[in-house]
Amino acid sequence: MSRYDPAEIEPKWQAAWDEALTFKASDDTSKPKYYVLSMFPYPSGRIHIGHVRNYTLSDVIARYKLAGGHNVLHPMGFDAFGMPAENAAMANGGHPKDWTYGNIDDMVAQMKPMGWSFDWSRKFATCDEDYYGQQQALFLDMLEAGLIYRKNAMVNWDPVDMTVLANEQVENGRGWRSGALVERKELTQWFFRISDFSDELLEGLDTLDDWPAKVKLMQANWIGRSRGLQFAFSTVNAPEGHDRIEVYTTRPDTLLGASFVGISPDHPLAKVLERDNPEVAAFTAECRKGGTTEEAIETAEKLGFDTGITVRHPFDTAVELPVYIANFILMDYGTGAVFGCPGHDARDHEFATKYGLPIVETFEPIEGGIDIKAEPFVPQKTEKVRYTRLIAGEEIQTSEEAVEAAVAFCEANGVGQGVTKYRLRDWGLSRQRYWGCPIPVVHCETCGTVPEKKENLPIALPYDNGGEAIDFAIPGNPLDRHPTWRDCACPSCGGAAKRETDTMDTFVDSSWYFARFTAPRAKTPTDMDKAGYWMTVDQYVGGIEHAILHLLYSRFFTRAMIQTGHLPESCAEPFKALFTQGMVTHAIYQTTSDAGRPVYHYPEEVVSIPFEGKSVVVLKKAFEEQGMDVDNEAHRQAVATAFHDFPHWGVEVVPSAKMSKSKNNVVDPVAIIEQYGADTARWFVLSDSPPERDVEWTASGAEAANRHLGRVFRACAEIAESEVPPTGEDEALAREMHKAIRDVTLAIESFGFNAAIARLYAFTNALTKSRAGSETKRAAAKALAQLMSPMTPHLSEEIWSLLGGEGLIANAPWPVADEAMLVEDSVTLPIQVNGKRRGELTVPVDMAKDEIEKLVLAHSAVERALNGAAPKKLIVVPGRIVNVVA
Repeated sequence: MSRYDPAEIEPKWQAAWDEALTFKASDDTSKPKYYVLSMFPYPSGRIHIGHVRNYTLSDVIARYKLAGGHNVLHPMGFDAFGMPAENAAMANGGHPKDWTYGNIDDMVAQMKPMGWSFDWSRKFATCDEDYYGQQQALFLDMLEAGLIYRKNAMVNWDPVDMTVLANEQVENGRGWRSGALVERKELTQWFFRISDFSDELLEGLDTLDDWPAKVKLMQANWIGRSRGLQFAFSTVNAPEGHDRIEVYTTRPDTLLGASFVGISPDHPLAKVLERDNPEVAAFTAECRKGGTTEEAIETAEKLGFDTGITVRHPFDTAVELPVYIANFILMDYGTGAVFGCPGHDARDHEFATKYGLPIVETFEPIEGGIDIKAEPFVPQKTEKVRYTRLIAGEEIQTSEEAVEAAVAFCEANGVGQGVTKYRLRDWGLSRQRYWGCPIPVVHCETCGTVPEKKENLPIALPYDNGGEAIDFAIPGNPLDRHPTWRDCACPSCGGAAKRETDTMDTFVDSSWYFARFTAPRAKTPTDMDKAGYWMTVDQYVGGIEHAILHLLYSRFFTRAMIQTGHLPESCAEPFKALFTQGMVTHAIYQTTSDAGRPVYHYPEEVVSIPFEGKSVVVLKKAFEEQGMDVDNEAHRQAVATAFHDFPHWGVEVVPSAKMSKSKNNVVDPVAIIEQYGADTARWFVLSDSPPERDVEWTASGAEAANRHLGRVFRACAEIAESEVPPTGEDEALAREMHKAIRDVTLAIESFGFNAAIARLYAFTNALTKSRAGSETKRAAAKALAQLMSPMTPHLSEEIWSLLGGEGLIANAPWPVADEAMLVEDSVTLPIQVNGKRRGELTVPVDMAKDEIEKLVLAHSAVERALNGAAPKKLIVVPGRIVNVVA
């Protein structure tokens, strides 16, 4: 073959891998295992170039480890339940199941041409009955073990979609999809007892040496361990049964600065007051419309309602503090009540200023005064301050020291107890929707809530409603309207009962899928022997957006699965190493409509034309309007010249923007494969920047990558046909080969894929310029193919075949550098004269300094610069450089 033709090469080698079952993982425990996993995708129907980067990263590692003699597990599946499928059914008709499986088929068809080394025999989707049936079995075991319970809880309720929303799905008080004003509503919900594992989950982070520090910090903050004081204020003139308000505070050292007590709109006292007071009811109802995320609460206006109730200060019962219902206090953190210290808290200061409450200072800077009425004084935890009102003394100390002193003082005086609390709340898993894993319990009037029997699993979702299509256009959960599915016999007494119609949060589906991949067809959730061999995941690759919930829930699930006998003790941490890749970005191409609104154009709709030293970006339709050919250079220059007179042709370019379907700046990998081939896409997304950083996809970058791969192919094809005897350059090329093997190996091991590719560029240059004999060049070309094979597997297989390599390169052992060939016999020293480079000198590495000086002075460039005079200075830095001062 005389030219590089990906359209012919790539399908050929993909077929060869499939026929040889090259990437089918074996449960052969005699070999060392390596489990590499990319976070699996949602089946939206199309992959994008971001998927290409993510899966190519894991593929490089999988192929490298396979070549290194490991038994590799590199699976792929689909996180397939969730609201988007139901939304599609609402918008377009049809059924979520058909939409989902159709999208999966489309995505697999797009993924396979990329040549990723997935073991497709292990593929599953979380909406497969076989998968979620085993998830139901896990649920029953965790329920029996006391890890799951049911209780009433306040939730975000969308009255139009008639479903619970997570805090993150409430935007400006409205449902993210319906736009309806969200209500705070009390529902009976199922919960995982994840909070029981707070301390274990927090301490486990210390064992994860191969996780990014920022991810561990994000998880630690989410778990939120804090040391503080729990105590109670005694109330004055409160309703009967509410003579105390329990408070937990992490800052008991500021207790003498308290000026009010705030309670949540969902606090039991607030609920009692709203029953008899319409003003309170109106205020709490308004509060429940607000956002519930920390960011929304922090940025919202601080609102309060004076209840008229007061509490006595525990250290001075003559001092009474007013009790406010406040919109910034959540019931599900602490006790749902706080004391406000406006002198040292920005939120409390804003509230006290608004409602005219006292602002009391309890500490001040060691140097300089402060106006506590103007703004609060909030020092760092470790910053030393002067306490002016401290219940444990008045010495200078930090807040960390002061908190412990205050807790000790309060305990000694019978005011509360020092406690450790966690921010982490139990995980509510109930969702009021159809397209999710059914919760396997029934509700019986005689027996109460009864777990389903395992022999009745899976409790499968009904496809239709008695032969009629389920109508997803009707708001609410279709399972509530499905009597033949909902109505059932009680597993305990056999009497009439109703199924639980809530389904599980989709985070449940993705919290154990990695364990299922170890035995995806097992008749139990896991096969303990296979899980013991493959787990834990050696390398996990995915986006930083999953740094908290998905990873935290997975860490909880492995612990719960150990407790219920589905994983061995060694699997407490599911992911040994974690890598979070950057995004792939692309320029946004934007024009303005006649109505003044932005119009976004796909990359293929525009053309960039070099013109008068700059780049002019115009719409391709400009050529159609003028009857011109976009590929004709003369026509291109004519359009570029005229586009100033046709402003609707011009395109505004927003560089390096996150890819978004709404902005039309997505790149379709299928189109890239058709134009350049999969290896070009793989090479480009790995080469342009470190994998943890964002990379911008550009047409020029893809073209350059494609040209380079073509150059590699042509050079290796020529080497395969050449017959040149050994020359004096053989050893130099052999040394360069072994150095490249060492450098690329180290780069791959450290996730420095862009550094590996930079080294491969240099090795390619050395190979093409070398005049070594054919045998040495063929060995070097085969090594080049092997080193490139994790990045460009199809091209590498073709080159391997041309050079007579045995078998598939995917199965060939990874090359090992010969340490003897890495030892340099000589070194090249650059020569600088008066700070400017004038030449270089190659000398033996062990040459004496005075001998080097003689050679330097005899160098023609130095002789010309000195012109017969002696140098003022001659500095030799052994192995580095020579400086001559004339």
